[in-house]
Amino acid sequence: MKQHTLKTSLDFTGVGLHTGRPVTMRLSPAPVDFGVRFNRTDLGAGASLPALAAYVGQSRRSTALEYKGVKVITPEHLLSALSGMGVDNALVDLDAPEVPILDGSAKPYVEAIQEAGLVEQDLERDVLVVERPFVYEDRRSDSRITIEPWDSTVFDVTIDFNSRVVGVQRACFDTADDYAREIAPCRTFCFLHEIELLQKFGLIKGGSLDNALVIDEPKGYLAGQVPFFDNELARHKLLDLMGDFSLLGRPFRGKVTAWKPGHKVNTQAIKKFLETL
Repeated sequence: MKQHTLKTSLDFTGVGLHTGRPVTMRLSPAPVDFGVRFNRTDLGAGASLPALAAYVGQSRRSTALEYKGVKVITPEHLLSALSGMGVDNALVDLDAPEVPILDGSAKPYVEAIQEAGLVEQDLERDVLVVERPFVYEDRRSDSRITIEPWDSTVFDVTIDFNSRVVGVQRACFDTADDYAREIAPCRTFCFLHEIELLQKFGLIKGGSLDNALVIDEPKGYLAGQVPFFDNELARHKLLDLMGDFSLLGRPFRGKVTAWKPGHKVNTQAIKKFLETL
């Protein structure tokens, strides 16, 4: 399959979920083998870095990319949208350290990409084919990521927060499925009892009921919020997982099975997996 980029540039404005800072972001077409690269326009010329696992830095409750003082926080929803819609090459200009949260899902990005359309490029995709099983476990979080050979690209996620409201949820996605309909609309979430601690750490300054589902255990969802799917939370974790796995830097063929995934576990697993290649 050939590589693809955007037909036209796309503009977004919003606030960062964790920083709360206003941000303007532009997605632009890019040449073959460019990949996805972030450019911090607020930091001057040359303040850019690629969306690759080698540049994953420290962050809480999101993925962060960092290199020589250039940092980009919470790129996972955008990266998931680009990956899910088959965009191989794109330049992302933003004037703040965090990608806008918008409605907490990948849907606004996907709708804009669908409206703009894609351009097929001259070069074939360089697909990473998984040849042997790989397992990464994190005992502290009781999380596990398994990567194994498969005939297509598949993500299989199970979450368990010991919650009466959420229960144990599972979501699966094959790239033959409809990402725009099945995964993109699924919103980020947190538990009501977590909010005070997250705020104490200086996080979720831009969070609201307009961009996140909030679980009020054991009552239900806060303010009458209604999930789009019975397993929306697992689907959102799958959305995140797809975004994080795009940090491999190229499409891959294999099956990723994730038990209780999170950004730290996802990105550590990806780094360790790359070391085996």
